[in-house]
Amino acid sequence: MYSSGVPPGLKDVAARAGVSIKTVSNVVNGYVHVAPDTRARVQAAIDALGYVPNVAARQLRSKRSGVIALAVPELQSPYFAEVAGLIVQAAERRSWTVLIDQTDGHAERERNLVAGLRRHAIDGLIFSPLALTGEELARGGETPMVLLGERVWHGPADHVAIDNTAAAADATRHLCALGRRNVAAIGAQDFASATTAHQRLAGYRAALDEAGLPFDPRLVARVDRFHRADGAAAMAALLDRPRRPDAVFCFNDLLALGAIRTLLERGVRVPEEVAVIGFDDIEDGRFSTPTLSTVAPDTARIAHLAVDLLAERLGGDAVAATPAREVRVQHRLVARESTAR
Repeated sequence: MYSSGVPPGLKDVAARAGVSIKTVSNVVNGYVHVAPDTRARVQAAIDALGYVPNVAARQLRSKRSGVIALAVPELQSPYFAEVAGLIVQAAERRSWTVLIDQTDGHAERERNLVAGLRRHAIDGLIFSPLALTGEELARGGETPMVLLGERVWHGPADHVAIDNTAAAADATRHLCALGRRNVAAIGAQDFASATTAHQRLAGYRAALDEAGLPFDPRLVARVDRFHRADGAAAMAALLDRPRRPDAVFCFNDLLALGAIRTLLERGVRVPEEVAVIGFDDIEDGRFSTPTLSTVAPDTARIAHLAVDLLAERLGGDAVAATPAREVRVQHRLVARESTAR
């Protein structure tokens, strides 16, 4: 710990770490273009000296508030809650404060959010829209923005997402590889803004075609929302139809957990009679009975990329003027008990 009566500054950290003051500043401000060993050395010096950045002075110099906003459709969704937590962690490394808003996917609420950014002194926004189009988002003004999710591709801002169609195809392909031939889907939606549902249905159909299985609309259950109750009701409807499924791809894990509940209540064994796979890899699925097979997006990568891209947009005019970037994040299939052979 620094023993002088004067609090340690950048110069003291630089001397202890054997680097320049500029390098220390880059580490403190969270710039990504610093070698990992250099970053570790600077951080060790910061910890040893007990250096605390003067956030107020830094904000005054940069004309930034140090506050960003995160807007997601619903915080009660375990997936969005996990992403929000990871974004807060990534922002904390840059000494940013994150204000979190829930839009419920309502167009007016999303529109008011984007229109009010300048009034609330927000440096930037990370946004998962459900209702607004790219044209509407472009009217939000000059506040830097990073988009998440599937609603807007090639829009007015940097965009981070997984390939939903490919991921849904992987989930369906997994069920087909088990020898299942009546593979159902739960999660289809008819309204135009349901981009996630449309893409996952497309992946489901593509995998069926690849396996030589016909697409049967009677095996597709539509839902209003991606909640447990919707999955339970949809599974009950599928079991009451003449052609009963022997496997189900649910468009998210909450739907899958609801579906499994209905199957167990009806005395249908999972996975022996009906195999079930979800999407998102939420924590609940790792502790359900049976544990839930799922598609796992790299949520940590999504969160860190969103913060890094926003930081780059805030970092200087050269980056701010470049075209919007599309960034795809990897996913993986996690096979658990609900699809065991």
